[in-house]
Amino acid sequence: MNRLFSLFSIALIAFLCLHHHVLASSSSDFEGFDAEDDDVSEDSTELHHSLRPPLLTQSESTVLDLDPSPDSDSTPASKSDPPTQTVKPSSSISFDYWDEDEFEGLPEDEKSTESPVFSDDASSPADPQTPDLESASETPDTDIPKKMQSYTVEIVCVSILIGYAINYFTGKRENENLALAWASKFGLKDTIFEKNFSLLGVGEGEDSPLLLKEATNVFKFYASGRRYCHGLLATLELKSRHDLISRLFNSVVPCKDEISFEVYMNDEAMDHIVFAMARKKAAKTMHKELRDLQRFGGMVPSPGGRKWVTEELAVVSESKEVAGDMITDVVLDQVFGDKSFEKFGKYFISMHFSDQHPGKHRKMLLFKFALPDIKHMDDMVRLIALIPYYIDLIGRYKLSSQARNKTDGARQKAAQEAYKELENVRQEALQRKKAEKKKILEEAQAKLSSEALRKKEAKERARQMKKSMPKVKMSRGH
Repeated sequence: MNRLFSLFSIALIAFLCLHHHVLASSSSDFEGFDAEDDDVSEDSTELHHSLRPPLLTQSESTVLDLDPSPDSDSTPASKSDPPTQTVKPSSSISFDYWDEDEFEGLPEDEKSTESPVFSDDASSPADPQTPDLESASETPDTDIPKKMQSYTVEIVCVSILIGYAINYFTGKRENENLALAWASKFGLKDTIFEKNFSLLGVGEGEDSPLLLKEATNVFKFYASGRRYCHGLLATLELKSRHDLISRLFNSVVPCKDEISFEVYMNDEAMDHIVFAMARKKAAKTMHKELRDLQRFGGMVPSPGGRKWVTEELAVVSESKEVAGDMITDVVLDQVFGDKSFEKFGKYFISMHFSDQHPGKHRKMLLFKFALPDIKHMDDMVRLIALIPYYIDLIGRYKLSSQARNKTDGARQKAAQEAYKELENVRQEALQRKKAEKKKILEEAQAKLSSEALRKKEAKERARQMKKSMPKVKMSRGH
């Protein structure tokens, strides 16, 4: 019994010693906190007495790391460093200092919520050396658009060249088809030109081509072998369909395919005639720009008491007599009347007859029409028929004596003015030559030396003295 009691006493003493050792080690871990708390309390007391307390203050909660370090278990006597304190502002507001009279019904204490210091769900950073499978799989797909963008300029240039080449051949074919359609309509057998001219085409044989291609959009047609004229030259000026830029420009600013006729009249077959007819705006432009119309012609008003051209047209003529004789009832009924012009005159542009035309051939008849498309080539049959009609009309036409005297005086005056202009041109040419010669002499004198200049001046002085001396005539004595 005593033995058991002694064993129990030894165990109790050992337990008490162990408990005392544990308390000593725990007190060493929290050493120094009391002094700091006292300092903080003293500082807060002094601050409380020196400054007026704010109405609202934010409480701060401290989170302490209470886990002892492994070294504290092995060496209980050594002091460990004070644990790190993390201060985090609380979301709640504590009212430590407040006036009961001003703030009634507010709670005295509020529990501050503490946020955890450590996050359990913190994910470790990704390894930078680990390749991203998704980005690696998307890299080949993104490289293809980049390569396509690098060749964008080349693709655009090649596309433009291909489009230009296709447009060149298609536009060239369209112009050729239009020219051939006109030639087959008016230049083959049993057509207007074949009935009125004995020779058609650019050659002398029967198999000679009707058209001469001067450019991709310019074609020529020649006819001869008719009285009152040397021949006829037709020029087809078509749109530049082979040029892509011109085609785009024509889509914005429309233009027409045109055909012009030049009839070279015989000198004895055409009297003094200056006449033109076109749409009003074009007629005013012709009157200002063309020299023969500006010098001899004038705008002719609509005469009363007889049929006249439609209001859309204007007439420029040297006299009213010539205008009345050129605009006959036949042409009014066929083309230039009010009713006929709406149907058959939509392709008419202008016509101009003059015996004072500048150039090699002075007596000419000029016609200008617009070309329809291939399907509507029959619409200009009456316009083409005007050409042989006016050749015969002007070839047989004679002015009256009164009109003849007036035109003769105007032409003599024009000839005198032309002669004066030629003289002025000659005088200007002579003055120009003299000025150039004088300039050359001055440049040559500037290059001479002083000795050469002195000799030249002495020679010139002697020549002037000899010229000023009286001339003496010597006679032989008998």
